[in-house]
Amino acid sequence: MLFITYLKYFISFYIIEIVHGEWNTKDFMKREHSLVKPYYGTGVDLPYWQFTGSTIVTPNYVRLTPDLQSKRGTIWNSVPISSRKWEMQIQFKVHGKGNKDLFGDGLAVWYVKDRLQDGPVFGSRDFFSGLSIILDTYSNHNGPHNHQHPYISAMINNGTVHYDHDRDGTHTQLAGCEAKFRNLNHDTHIAIRYENDVLTVSTDIENKAAWKE
Repeated sequence: MLFITYLKYFISFYIIEIVHGEWNTKDFMKREHSLVKPYYGTGVDLPYWQFTGSTIVTPNYVRLTPDLQSKRGTIWNSVPISSRKWEMQIQFKVHGKGNKDLFGDGLAVWYVKDRLQDGPVFGSRDFFSGLSIILDTYSNHNGPHNHQHPYISAMINNGTVHYDHDRDGTHTQLAGCEAKFRNLNHDTHIAIRYENDVLTVSTDIENKAAWKE
């Protein structure tokens, strides 16, 4: 059974911009693990969360990077989670002024043992311990792929497996699917659920207010 000490969020990319929206407030939420607007804090502090890099927090959104090259931003939940079953829902938007299919590298949601670990895997460390849900927006693979980008995949690591960025992690992923979530006129959603040893990732990319697995 996958059971990691911390629930954390990490999102890192380069040219694209992410804006976090509010969670589905009809669901049960744990305050210490929730990020719901208005996003108020004291100075540069946001209760239960830590952010680094180019991340900025406003009452209406959290922006992880500006639309500039070689930028990265992160936001991490700072409170350990003890539940053996959980679900997170994230409302986000990925957009930029570059070519619709040729900007940015991607973003990731992390459920890992060690937080705030800077590194080469979408801004976090390689050989991590835990789960990563990767939303890859650019193909780094030298040669034909069997899928298009953007692409969502999952990877579990016990700290011994290398993420091969040049192969877009396809050799170490659990599973994956295409998801055209970039440069849309509406916000997009992803839900990640772990229960009874089953990991389920669902999306609402088409703004239909319905999950698609």
